[in-house]
Amino acid sequence: MRHLALLLMVALWGGRALAGDFSVTVRDAEGRPVPDAVVTVYPNGQPTKGPIKFPWPYRVAQQNIQFSPFMLVVPVGAEVAFPNLDKVRHHVYSFSPGNKFEIKLYGHEENRTARMNAAGAVAIGCNIHDQMVGFIKVVDTAYAGKTDTNGAVTIQDIPAGAVVAKVWHPYLRALKNEKTLPTTSVGVGPVREAVSVELRAPADHH
Repeated sequence: MRHLALLLMVALWGGRALAGDFSVTVRDAEGRPVPDAVVTVYPNGQPTKGPIKFPWPYRVAQQNIQFSPFMLVVPVGAEVAFPNLDKVRHHVYSFSPGNKFEIKLYGHEENRTARMNAAGAVAIGCNIHDQMVGFIKVVDTAYAGKTDTNGAVTIQDIPAGAVVAKVWHPYLRALKNEKTLPTTSVGVGPVREAVSVELRAPADHH
């Protein structure tokens, strides 16, 4: 009996070690690559338990009167830095539910932070410069990333098994700007998915 229990444990541990990579390419209706689309993967459709850590910096700089990067992916609870690298002052804010914040006028090379408390999309703007628009996607899964200039992203080491995968973009024509991907499971090794989305013009987002 003990032998059987041990075998079961080995099988469970072996299963846990199996992981695959999920590569997604996002293109618009004309076939052009879509950068800054956020892909999230939920093993068994569930959020990640415990702390989530991504390898990139949680920061949105103001530079050349724009937000850099335009799109940032962070986990729930992240402190996001907003350094001002411009010579002019900025007044950064968001009215997004669960993540409302306001960073009043601050100047060159000053830094402020804001905590992202709820999963969802955070639209950020500047009270002084209306043309400044950026987004933070706050996620509750450790398996997330955004597409590069080629419209591609690879999310690594997803536990093998059933998954729910989604793509989100602030201008995607869909409920909550999100589309569920056809992939329903990840095996050992790479899985590739090409998705076509319809985008609306940025001016329509207000």
